[in-house]
Amino acid sequence: MSGPGFDEIGMVESMARYFVADGKLAQTLPGFRFRQGQQDMAEAVCRALVGSDFKPGFPGLLAAEAGTGTGKTLAYLIPAVISGLKMVISTGTLNLQDQILNKEIPFIQKHIDPRLTAICVKGRQNYLCLYRWQQLAATPQHRLFEDREGVAIIGEWLGGTEFGDRAELDWLADDARLWSLVSASTSQCLGSHCPEWQNCFITRLRKEAARAKILIVNHHLFFSDLALRRHGNGEVLPRYEAVIFDEAHHIESTATRYFGLSVSHYQILDLVRDLESMAQAELKERDSEKTMALARSLAAAADRWLMVVPSTPGRFPLEAVVEGQPAWWQHLDELEDRFEALSGHVETLILLSDLWQGMLRRCRELQAALREVCRGTDPAMIYWLERRSRTVIVSASPISVAEELRRHLYNQVLASVFTSATLTVAGDFHYFRERLGLPEIIETLSLATPFDYANRTLCHIPEKGFPEPNQPGYADVARQRIRDLIMLSGGRTLVLFTSQQAMQACYEGLCKEGLPFPLLIQGEAPRAALLDRFRREVDSVLLAVASFWEGVDVPGEALSCVIIDKLPFEVPSDPVVKARIERIREDGGNPFFDFQVPQAILSLRQGVGRLMRTSEDRGVLAILDVRLFSKGYGKNFRASLPPCPITRDLEDVAAFWRIKTV
Repeated sequence: MSGPGFDEIGMVESMARYFVADGKLAQTLPGFRFRQGQQDMAEAVCRALVGSDFKPGFPGLLAAEAGTGTGKTLAYLIPAVISGLKMVISTGTLNLQDQILNKEIPFIQKHIDPRLTAICVKGRQNYLCLYRWQQLAATPQHRLFEDREGVAIIGEWLGGTEFGDRAELDWLADDARLWSLVSASTSQCLGSHCPEWQNCFITRLRKEAARAKILIVNHHLFFSDLALRRHGNGEVLPRYEAVIFDEAHHIESTATRYFGLSVSHYQILDLVRDLESMAQAELKERDSEKTMALARSLAAAADRWLMVVPSTPGRFPLEAVVEGQPAWWQHLDELEDRFEALSGHVETLILLSDLWQGMLRRCRELQAALREVCRGTDPAMIYWLERRSRTVIVSASPISVAEELRRHLYNQVLASVFTSATLTVAGDFHYFRERLGLPEIIETLSLATPFDYANRTLCHIPEKGFPEPNQPGYADVARQRIRDLIMLSGGRTLVLFTSQQAMQACYEGLCKEGLPFPLLIQGEAPRAALLDRFRREVDSVLLAVASFWEGVDVPGEALSCVIIDKLPFEVPSDPVVKARIERIREDGGNPFFDFQVPQAILSLRQGVGRLMRTSEDRGVLAILDVRLFSKGYGKNFRASLPPCPITRDLEDVAAFWRIKTV
């Protein structure tokens, strides 16, 4: 298990040349500071990639928790490059992908390995499909399209773009309808039957990826590809020898999504729309009318099926939804019959043109997924339904991804490295290992943040007598404490909630009471625009949920206080969470302490991590949940917090800011 021309001892020792105080990075990287943790991590990554003390037959495995400021990106990238292995770097976000490709990789090419080849590979929907573009440009509705200026700009852009990556179109909104009409989604790909196959951006990207030494992807693409490989289907990524997961705390949730199956009402209607459009463009009148009639019949059956689904938004076990509802099965039978009729007809159209191969595959895949999800009985899966405002999704998700990862990932590569700022619970990797099916012999490394939390931060937890989140009056008391903390901090506050309802109620209350600072709330503008305004208006306050618990990087004075309303326990009634709780109980474990508490601790650590983004930052962290002291499990949460001084007295917060309590 070694890269070309390297041995473990030589490569590990070589790391000192790069990371010591007078090493290569100190000489070439502006602002470099020696960090022992960074060098320790680089050496550990070396051991995983080019040799290990593990038993024969086991791959190199490393889990490295690296606190913010450790410099973990270069700590894994430099060993990855030097190892000579064909490497995948998988990240949790597109932003980190772009950072690695546009910042770290050019630095390494300039100062370490000028021959290094690296490419960023994103999901297909991020690239333009030339065939769909040609269809849009050639149809009469193009002239009526509301974004005619956008169409013109894209037409010019196509003359110079290498891969048709929408990231190059910085003016294009995230939810732009124009892009949805021309993106290269898997379900709409015609493959080698496409008239634009030779010029296809995806084809060009795959050729470049096959030649590159480093592939930079996100977790969604990686596990989408791994799911295809499990069944021997055509993979998206070329073969690789090792993988490094950054933001590895997302792996279980992402793998759960792609190791399962989902079918939505929207997907069916989208198929129908594309069939109608293609029939109008490619078929003679008689065949076109029959195709559209069968497609519309499928859409009508899908609408009737939708009518028997509960109207209340939420996620529900499928069994509970359909129990005692004979109409469900009646409409499902009808929907499957319509799929069969449409698929059979599309199969005959292949005799007219190979272009219909892609549509047939899409029909068959949706039909098979619908049957497997709605009629499946695999005890390893949980079958559930999600009702959203505009669609319904039925899904089958694995209760555990551990065995799938052992079989299809760990044993198929030379090495797997997992890193994140949040992998441990009270300093222990046990929960992370168990959830991902990693062996006990995996090497682990926990590197504390180099930031001076002890002297630059203060953590406030309310005093004894403050109501617990499930007690009457909590919302009003918590809102008042939030207001007090915002006033003491001079605005400059990010408030994180565990539910939309709590966020909205607090926002309305603060608006009524009045704040002398701009008050922003998630949902009133796109995420990027909100964060940009939050950075620019230094005294502003931002209320948010969900995705804002992580990935928010606002260094400096604009984010000087982070308030978390309560401990982020997952909703136990969620079908997947409930199934996992029941499985742990069946296996003799304690779901609360084995699953719910550790998961909440990791989520809390992500939220807490928004406060200190650089060594110069300074601020207050507040967690408005007295269960941190009133419950026995609170000590595990406290042991997982950064080394902030803790106070339960609001006067200490005032003293920290050197002002009096308002």
